[in-house]
Formats: sequence, C-alpha cells, structure tokens
Amino acid sequence: MPIKKLLIANRGEIALRIHRACHELGIKTVAVHSTADSDAMHVRLADETVCIGPPSATESYLNIPNIISAAEIVHADAIHPGYGFLSENAQFAEIVESHGIIWVGPKPEHIRIMGDKIEAKRTAAKLGLPLVPGSAGALTSVAEAHELAKEIGYPVLIKAASGGGGRGMKVVQSDDQLESLMSQAASEARSAFGDDTVYMEKYLADPRHIEFQVFGDGNGAAIHLGERDCSLQRRHQKVLEEAPSPVITPEERERMGEIVRKAMSDMCYRGAGTIEFLYENGEFYFIEMNTRLQVEHPVTEMISGIDLVREQIRVAQGEGLSVTQDQVHLQGHAIECRINAEDPMTFAPSPGLVTNFVAPGGMHVRVDSGLYTGYRVPPYYDSMIGKLIVYGTTRERCIMRLRRALEEFVVEGMKTTIPLHQALVRDEEFLRGEYTIKWLEQWLEKQRVAAE
Repeated sequence: MPIKKLLIANRGEIALRIHRACHELGIKTVAVHSTADSDAMHVRLADETVCIGPPSATESYLNIPNIISAAEIVHADAIHPGYGFLSENAQFAEIVESHGIIWVGPKPEHIRIMGDKIEAKRTAAKLGLPLVPGSAGALTSVAEAHELAKEIGYPVLIKAASGGGGRGMKVVQSDDQLESLMSQAASEARSAFGDDTVYMEKYLADPRHIEFQVFGDGNGAAIHLGERDCSLQRRHQKVLEEAPSPVITPEERERMGEIVRKAMSDMCYRGAGTIEFLYENGEFYFIEMNTRLQVEHPVTEMISGIDLVREQIRVAQGEGLSVTQDQVHLQGHAIECRINAEDPMTFAPSPGLVTNFVAPGGMHVRVDSGLYTGYRVPPYYDSMIGKLIVYGTTRERCIMRLRRALEEFVVEGMKTTIPLHQALVRDEEFLRGEYTIKWLEQWLEKQRVAAE
C-alpha cells in the first residue's frame, strides 16, 4: 500500500534525512518534537508538526503513547523510527502495526531476537555466521565461567546480554579476576538495562570493526551492499567510518557478502540491517546485528548509488527490493566524519548557539546536518550535530577531498570535533589504513601528551 503521510519518530539530522527522502517520493511528513526542538530544521520543513512532550527523551522521543496519539491525530500511514530512541524497540514496532500503521523497519520478532545478544548469537550460529568462541548462552555460575574461560583461554570478555555502548563489559586477564569482574559486569548491566544477564566471549587482542549492510524484502529476497570499516572508535563510540575497508580483499568481500546475504534470505529479513563483525588475522567473528538504519549509512549510499531510506520505504510499502545482488555495483571510496558539539581534546559536551554555520560544498561532498546560523543546540540529547561524507574514485582522492572539505567547514559559537578530524586525516598510519579498534584511543593519548 503506497504511503501518503509518514511520521518521523526522531530528531536531528536523521529526521531531516528521512524528510528529504519522503519529499522526493511525494510523501507528506509529520515531525514530532519535544519543546526543546520546536525550532529544529526538520520541524520547520515538515508538512505537519506535533509537540509530544518536554525536553527529556523519556517524556517525548521515548514516549510511545504520545507518538502513537500523534500518528492517529494526523492520520499518518506510516512511522519511520530513524536510529536510536525507539528504532530497535520490538514492542513499539508491534504497537505501531497493531494500530494499522506501517512500520518502516524490520519485523518485530527480528528486532527482538537481535536485540538480545545471547539469542542473536544462537540465531547467527544457525544462519551460518562465524562466531567468536564463547558461551552458548547466559553464564549461570562462576564455576561454569571458570571452566569455560580455561577452555577458551585468557583474556576473555564478559558482556551484558542487553544494551551496548561498552556498559556491562569487562576484560578478564586471569582466573583470579574472573569472579570480581563478572559480578561488576552483571551489576552494571542491571543498573543500565534492568537485566543482569551476562555471557562470555574470547577477547580478541587488536581487531578491526567491520560491518556489512544488508537489505531484505521480508519474503526471502535479500542483498548485501558491501562492508564499512568502523574501527576508529573512542569508548566504543564510532568517530569516522569508511567504505570499503582498506584491508578487506575483493575475495573476502564476496565470500562474507554471500554469507550475510544468504543468512538474511533464510531469515526472511525485512528492511535495512547491519551485521557487525570483529576482524582479525583474516577471520570474521559475528558480534551483533543492528535492525535499523545506521548513522554511517551514507558511505554505503555513496559507493553503491542506492538511497537506503528510499529503499526502506519501498520495502515497507510491499514493493520489494529495487535491485538484485547482481545489479549491485560498488565503486570508489567514501568516508564519513561524525561532527560532535564537543571539545576536540577533552570531549566535554559543548551545546549552545550557532553564531555562524557554513557547510562545505563541491563535487561529491555531502553534509547531513540540521544546523543553521541562529540555531541553539540543546543540551538534552546526543552531541552529534552533523556528518560530513565525502566520495572519491580512490581512497587517496577521497582523503584529499575530505581534507579540503574539513577546512571549509565552519561551526562557530561552540566547540566541535572538526579539528580532531582535520588532524586524523593527516596522520600517516591513518593514510596507510593501519588502524584497529584500539588505535584511536592510543592516538588521542599521544595528542594529549604532546599538547602538555
């Protein structure tokens, strides 16, 4: 059924991104917003707006009754959740569909399965995805943990079954640390997610973070759109992403791409998804699946030429995928820099009034941001205020264009991470693609020491 009016259950640059895709398709948009976001760019541009609560996310963007009420008031046909907030909340997806509203996202059961880290691992194993050696399910006792750790070999990783972002995660180096750190991980998980279930994995010493973009029509047809390298992270938060990875060979891409494509086909997965792996010594190890659009989706769009939000809407309407796997052609190189309202050295949040905003331009330069001169960045939400995405026919040309674009990028009135990216894209090891998930924090420490 064609969507005529879509409610965007999100804010910031992703809400604007969805709005633009909808308008290109002739679909009217509804922006729901907190009182803190009444002057946001996507709110100004949407066809209709509904205020759903005060600044606190729990009372607005996470308030399911208010969002559903807004959809019913404006007679919205569909809801797109973006990323974050309620995008991976299976209960919300079920409620949306129970009200006869199209959910622009995966099937609720798939959201629920992949949202539980232990169930996700079980499912991945059944689907033929390679796993990190570890527990088959939740750890039920310290004795079991000791036995398994000896079998796997130290160091091991204790992880929360729910949630993410590094919370409820502990690296255990030896047997005498296990009981204490297992208890700490469970306590953190209980506090952060209301679930103290933990499991164990082999701790990989220095891997890269590689993720594959997948898409399914919900009826067995599925494609992959290659990989992204998301290894540049600070405290488990991605800072810069690129596609393709500078270390993955065409043979590895084809092999792993077919594995993830077949897995999604067997699962009858619907919509956009990302399968994330740790990659070390030529081997891939499944860590999780995100059942939503990713922040870094634009780099895949740049090298594939496929609009992923438009594809999401197409699948949600029941039209199926616009391309088959043999019609997917990945070309060139793309890099995304996440621009945050933070001090580039201390990473302390720096919200405030934007006194001057100038976005870079030119061929193959894209800025996804809701900023404008005179806009006040609120202090209540994630500090990301924009994304700079640049394409080049080669990685070297992409980096040269990125350097130029970063020099043009002006955000005044607050501190941003633009200077961090300007330094990063001139580092020799980055230029050679020689980085892992630990590299950025080590690099930042060197920068801090040098500045003292």
